[in-house]
Amino acid sequence: MLWKKTRVFWIAGLARKNRGKLFPGIILITFVIAGCSDAILDETDTDELLEEKETIYSEYEQSVDENDSTIKGYHLSVDEIERQEAETECREVMHLISKEYQSADKGNASNVVIPDKTINEMEDILERSRYLVTDTNLYASMRNYKAMNQFLDNCISGKSGEVVFFLVRRDGGITRSKYFFDGKDMYELCTIASWSEERVPIMSSVSYTRIKEWKYTEKGWFCYQLCVPEYPEVSEMVDGSRLIRVKPMLEELRGFSEKYVLGLGYHGNNMLCSDWDSDHLDQLDYNGLFEYLYSMKYKKRFNADNYPDGIPKDEFEDLIMEYIPITKEQIMKYATFDEEQQTYTWCRLGCFNYTLSFFGTSVPEVTNVRENEDGTITLTVDAVCEMVLCDDAVITHELTIKVNEDGSFQYIQNRILNGVENIPDYQYRIRGGSGKEK
Repeated sequence: MLWKKTRVFWIAGLARKNRGKLFPGIILITFVIAGCSDAILDETDTDELLEEKETIYSEYEQSVDENDSTIKGYHLSVDEIERQEAETECREVMHLISKEYQSADKGNASNVVIPDKTINEMEDILERSRYLVTDTNLYASMRNYKAMNQFLDNCISGKSGEVVFFLVRRDGGITRSKYFFDGKDMYELCTIASWSEERVPIMSSVSYTRIKEWKYTEKGWFCYQLCVPEYPEVSEMVDGSRLIRVKPMLEELRGFSEKYVLGLGYHGNNMLCSDWDSDHLDQLDYNGLFEYLYSMKYKKRFNADNYPDGIPKDEFEDLIMEYIPITKEQIMKYATFDEEQQTYTWCRLGCFNYTLSFFGTSVPEVTNVRENEDGTITLTVDAVCEMVLCDDAVITHELTIKVNEDGSFQYIQNRILNGVENIPDYQYRIRGGSGKEK
């Protein structure tokens, strides 16, 4: 039986070297071996044969893995000097921000989340130490960004070079990324440093990967796709897309983004991803929109447990009318309403009423503000998507808003300018009921 196992093991090794060429032969030989499984070999011969074939297999495996890594571009070998340099610098950076981490409110959850204020303090420290640094907020600006900007401009011109920048993560750890450009290909050496339970810096991982494709956009986004394992090597998709803001966002545009569009997004409602105006208010999903407007108004998440029988008629209608120029009669016509309970239906997003899409993970970014003669303002908005799509403008749309003297505002209309082909069919939160059949 051992002889049988050894033979199949060796043939499998040959098959890896000659991918696709020996498969029919493997099947035939395997069956032949199976028929000879009762053959008896001298124990010494068997051990020698096993050792010989394992040596051959090991040599083939090593050769194939090295070749595959080079061709596929991931799991590349890390130069020991580069590894030591990366780990040393990570420890130095972690030491600089250790005081802020130690004193930060980490809550009681198992997954630590550092407050935004602390994250900003950490970035301030690293900025003063002349590090290139940013955080996970897509509206965040890279500190000391000019070095990265110069590196990418040089790459576009075909000039080789390298640059290092740090990302401060939400858990208080850091990710160090060193980019190399040889005049043709770009590579990333990524080192992840975290805090142990004893609050001591530890290196979680170090990886070296070729960048499959990249671009540096006019708005200042560094977009790239890493080489990653693909089907059939893996059964689930591996997302190698990265999106990093290099050039700072204007403070005015950041303010408009945070106040008017960030709370809506492109997930669970269609306010920003459909064409609508005062003459086409039936296009909006009011039952889905309610929770987002609720969060914008009250600065806290909507808690459905407080509404076990649905959302009371007046509360629902008053909130919708505060943000959209619509009447109670129109809301009752277009939304799903329970006549008997006098409540508007609400349900969570799930597999029966929502299909996850990469587009839905996009973040709205205001890129321009225009004042209109009627006193309204029109925001030009780009949908910035990191996951898979890796695009700083998956769609571009214009959102018109009326701002009142007291600071309150209403959404007047939305118009898709381009990228409509990237918008998946919208799934209304609730179908049927007394509202319009969607």
